[in-house]
Amino acid sequence: MRIHLTSIFVDDQAKALKFYTEVLGFVKKHDVPVGEQDRWLTVVPSDEPGGTELLLEPAGHPAVKPYRDALVEDGIPLAQFAVDDVHAEYERMSALGVRFTQEPLEMGPVTTAVFDDTCGNLIQISTQPQ
Repeated sequence: MRIHLTSIFVDDQAKALKFYTEVLGFVKKHDVPVGEQDRWLTVVPSDEPGGTELLLEPAGHPAVKPYRDALVEDGIPLAQFAVDDVHAEYERMSALGVRFTQEPLEMGPVTTAVFDDTCGNLIQISTQPQ
């Protein structure tokens, strides 16, 4: 068993696609219209085109807003992405205007940082021990 797809709720799919591709470096995998406004819109890591897909899912369900608002208010990331170097990504993304709610923090062998994805979520990046 393995993870094939996971989702993240976003306020605006077009804005999310731009952020997740142009800022974070993912690439679009699927973009299929669903209904009149929504899309089945997935991205994957640029170096893993057959890897786990991230669905940029519309945040229209009534439970999404209170759930995400509570997570953001408490500073809890909705998702975590692995990076090779948290400090380097922090510098790169900060230079692009990304707002971090937690600067790089070393916790033993793990380093983390948390940023606002501009689409209603906090995302954590981390460098794991080898």
